Amino acid sequence: MLLYLQNSYAYSAPPLLGFLVLLSLSLVALCKGKRNRTTLLFAGLCFLGALINADVALVSLIPEESVALKVDRATYFFFVFSLPIFIQFVHVFIGITGRAWLERLAYLFSLTLLFFIPTDLFISGLNIYSFGRIAQAGPLYYVFMAAAGISVSYCFFTLFSAMRRARENELKNRIKYILGGIGLSIVLLVANILPILGFPIYPPGNFSFIPAIVLAFGVLKYDLLDMNAFLRHSLFYFILTALLTVSYVVIIYFFNSVLVPSGKSTVVLPFFLAIFMVFLFNPLHQKVQQGIDNFFFRGRYDYQQLLKKISGDLASLLKLHQVRDLLLQSITAALQVEIVFLLLYDRATGVFNIATDNQAGTANALDIVIDRTHPLVIFLEKQALPLSKIAVERLPIPLADRQAVRQFFDTLQVAMLVPLLSAQRLVGIIALGEKKSGELLVQEDMELLATIANQSVTAIENALAYEEIEELNRELERKVAQRTASLRKTLEEKEKTQQQLIQSESLAAIGQLVAGAAHELNNPLAGASSLIQSSLETIEKAKPNQEEVVDDLRFSLKELRRMGEIVGSLLDLSRKTQVYVEPVLANLALDDALRILYNQYKYLPVEIEKNYDENLPVIEGNFANLGQVFINVVKNALQSLPDGKGKIILSTHYAKDSERVVIECRDTGRGIPGALQKDIFKPFFTTKTVGEGTGLGLYVSHEIIKRHGGSMDVTSVENIGTSMVIELPCHRRQT
Repeated sequence: MLLYLQNSYAYSAPPLLGFLVLLSLSLVALCKGKRNRTTLLFAGLCFLGALINADVALVSLIPEESVALKVDRATYFFFVFSLPIFIQFVHVFIGITGRAWLERLAYLFSLTLLFFIPTDLFISGLNIYSFGRIAQAGPLYYVFMAAAGISVSYCFFTLFSAMRRARENELKNRIKYILGGIGLSIVLLVANILPILGFPIYPPGNFSFIPAIVLAFGVLKYDLLDMNAFLRHSLFYFILTALLTVSYVVIIYFFNSVLVPSGKSTVVLPFFLAIFMVFLFNPLHQKVQQGIDNFFFRGRYDYQQLLKKISGDLASLLKLHQVRDLLLQSITAALQVEIVFLLLYDRATGVFNIATDNQAGTANALDIVIDRTHPLVIFLEKQALPLSKIAVERLPIPLADRQAVRQFFDTLQVAMLVPLLSAQRLVGIIALGEKKSGELLVQEDMELLATIANQSVTAIENALAYEEIEELNRELERKVAQRTASLRKTLEEKEKTQQQLIQSESLAAIGQLVAGAAHELNNPLAGASSLIQSSLETIEKAKPNQEEVVDDLRFSLKELRRMGEIVGSLLDLSRKTQVYVEPVLANLALDDALRILYNQYKYLPVEIEKNYDENLPVIEGNFANLGQVFINVVKNALQSLPDGKGKIILSTHYAKDSERVVIECRDTGRGIPGALQKDIFKPFFTTKTVGEGTGLGLYVSHEIIKRHGGSMDVTSVENIGTSMVIELPCHRRQT
C-alpha cells in the first residue's frame, strides 16, 4: 500500500500542475477579462479542464476506492458539458451564428448523459495500475468518447477553415493558440480512453498541462480574448511558483522513495533537504524569472533604449515634417510592421492629412479623406484607446458607423489604430499594418506606442506652434515691408507736398508783396525820371546853375539804389534753390523781410525795435526759405496788433552752450488763446476770417525750421502779446 501511495504521488504531480495552470487561466478570464460570451466560455473550458485534471489526481490519491469512484463520477457531471461548451466557444470565437441547432443538440446529449453517470453504464469501476487509478469505462462512456472525438474533429476543422480564410495576423494567431492550447488539451484528455480501455499506459491526459502552458503563453504575451493583461506577470509568476513547488514535492518524494531504505523513517534527510531547497528556491526563482522576462518581455528593455532616443530626437525637432518622418521611420524600424500611416489634423482644411514612408501605401492613402465628423474620429476621441481591426465588429456603435470604420481599415490595409490625443481632442492617428513576422502586437508594443503617442502629441503641438509663429513672422515681415514701402511712398509724397507748399507759400507771399514793391519802385522811378528829365532840360538850356543839377542827379542815384535793394530783396527771397548749407546772416535776412513788408506798415502807428547782435555768426541754411520764415513771423506780428498800433521787437543773439543763433519776434498784440496754441503749427489752421489767410504760413515756417535742424516755439498771453522764438544751429549735421 505504501508503494502504491508513493507511486500515486508521482502520478498525480502532472495533473495537479495542469489543474493549477487551467484554474489560473479561468480565474483571470472571469475576474479581469471582459464579460462577453467569448471570455465566459473560455473560462468555462479552462475550469472544466482544471476539474478533470484535479479528478485524475484525486482518484489516485484517495485511499478508499469507493470514495474515489464517487469523486470520479461527480466530476463527470460537469465534464460532459465540455463538448457543447467547446462547440459554442468555437462558434462565438469565429463569429458563426447559423449553427445554434448544433449547440442545442450537444447540450441535449450532455443532459441525457447526466441520468447515466451515477450508474455502471457510464463508469463501471476503477482500473488500478502501477502508476495509479483511472476510470473503468461502461458502455455509455464509449458513446461519450465517440461524441467527444466527433466534436473535437468538427471544432478543429472549423478552426482550421477560419484560419485559412483569415487575413489578419491577429485572428490567425488567436486561432493557432486556441488549437494548440484548448484543442490539444482536449485531444490529450480524449486519449485517456486508452488506459480506461485497459491498456497499461500512462494516461496522455495527464500531460494536458503542456498545451495549457502554451495557451497561458498566448494569453500572457498576446492578450488573447481581449483579457486585461496587466496581471500577466503575477499570473505567470504564480504558475512559475507552482512549477517550482511541484518540483520540490517530486524531489522530496524521490529522496523518500529511492534514497531512504524501505521501512525506515528519518527526519534528518528531509530537514537538510528542506534547508537546501530554501536556499536554492529563491536564487532559482530569480534566475528563472529573469529568463522569463528576457524571453517573454525582452522587447520592453529594447524599447526603453529606443524611447530614450526618440524622446531626445523629438525634443530637438521644430518642423512638423521632421516629426512626422521620425515617427514613421522609428515605428517601422522598432515594430517591424509592413506599413505605417500617420494621420495629422490640418486646422486650415479641417481634414486629417495622411503620410507614409511606404510608396506602396501611398495609392491607398489617396482614397482616404476623413474629418472630425467621421465615426472613427468620434469613437477614438470618446474611448481614447487603441483600436484593432478585429475589434471593429464588437464596437457599440451603429452598423453604418461600423461599416465606415471597417472601410477605413480595409482601404489602408492596417490592423491597429493608436489615437494621438491632446486635451481629449484627436490631433492625429498612428495606423499600423501587420508585423512582417506574422506575430501579433504584444503588450510591450502597445506600451511603446502609447508612450510614443504621448510624446508625439507634445512634439506635434510644438511644431505646429513653431510653424504658426514662423508664418506670423513671415506675415509680419511682409506687412512691415508693405507698410514700409507705403510709408516711404507717403513720406516721399509728403516731402514733395511740403516742398510744393513751401514754394507755393513763398510765391503767394511774394505775390502779395509785389503790389507794395511795385508802389515802392514807382515812386523813386517817377522821382528819378522827373529829375533826370529836368536835369536834361536844364543842361540843354545851358543854365549856369549847375549845383542844382548835381543835387538832382545825386537824389536820383539814391532813389535808383533804393530800387536795386528792393529788387535784390525780392530776388533773394524768391530763389528756388534747395541748398541748405549756404551762409546766412540772420540780421540781414530779417532786414530783407522788413524791407519787403515796409509797404504794409509804413503808414501804421507801429514801432519796430531791432536789437541785433552785431557779432552774430553765420548760419548754414537756405537764405530764401529763412527769409520766408521771417516774413511770415513779422507779418503775423503786424496783423496781431490792434488797429496796427503797438510795438514789435526783433532780437538776435548767439547761445554758446548750444551753438545756436536765437531769433525772437515779440509783439504787443492780441495774443493767442491758450486752447489754440497747440494747433498753430498745423496745416490750414487759422484764426483769420475767410479770404484773409490760408493757414499755411506758420505750418510751412515750422517745417522749414525743422529742415534746418532748429526749433520754433511760441509763448503767448491773450491781450498782452506773443513771443515767437526761433533757434537755428550754426552748422548743419549731414545725414
